[in-house]
Amino acid sequence: MKQLKAVIFDVDGTLAETERDGHRQAFNRAFAGAGLDWYWDEEIYGQLLAVSGGKERIQYYLENFHLQCGSAGNFSEIIDCLHADKTRYYLELLKTQIIELRPGVKRLLGELREQEIRLAIATTTTAENVTALINATLGESAISWFDCIAAGDMVSAKKPAPDIYHYCLQQLQLEAKDCLAIEDSANGLLASVGAGVTTLVTVNAYTVEENFTQAICVVDQLGEPDAPCQVIDGSPIKTSYITAQSLQDLHAQAN
Repeated sequence: MKQLKAVIFDVDGTLAETERDGHRQAFNRAFAGAGLDWYWDEEIYGQLLAVSGGKERIQYYLENFHLQCGSAGNFSEIIDCLHADKTRYYLELLKTQIIELRPGVKRLLGELREQEIRLAIATTTTAENVTALINATLGESAISWFDCIAAGDMVSAKKPAPDIYHYCLQQLQLEAKDCLAIEDSANGLLASVGAGVTTLVTVNAYTVEENFTQAICVVDQLGEPDAPCQVIDGSPIKTSYITAQSLQDLHAQAN
């Protein structure tokens, strides 16, 4: 039986509800700032989340939703400019501190640190976005809690490809069986299990209907002592919320 040595967190939708009230709003501000009449409402954005990566999401929208642009073409320059503006607006939103961590995240990070279980991040968002979110929600010193931040374009293929997890494991100098991942989406789960990492899924409104049969456990949130989580599928837990011990127990079951 392998000991749990590190927990690898996804960011958007896992650490915080950044998609609906953060990235979506930032995209719409970028579109408006560029004089475009595009608007991503919650329904459209939910469909676009099936595509990993902000630039890739704009490209997909151009080819499948905004049909007057044509079904094919090279829009790379436009996309690069829009994505740069979107990132700037997103960072401004984070500074307002309107985006909060999901229930149980801060507590669980503290428990893992107390038990000397290493922390890491594997995400498709940029390292700049990760740092800004951590600074806004946990404080500037908290970025040092993470032994590896595998983010953005550090690998060529984004989730659901497992590349970002392979990269993270290499940086940690750990085997997949040493780790457990926490994800919120089917694409994230495919990436983590594709790299051989046991995965807990904490769903959100955008991902609750997705297929998570490969997860060791699926919950609606990590929970708090006064706000229990609900186990939706997979292995049960011994407490009413996800703790560091819960993760060790789930990891032990899988390994």
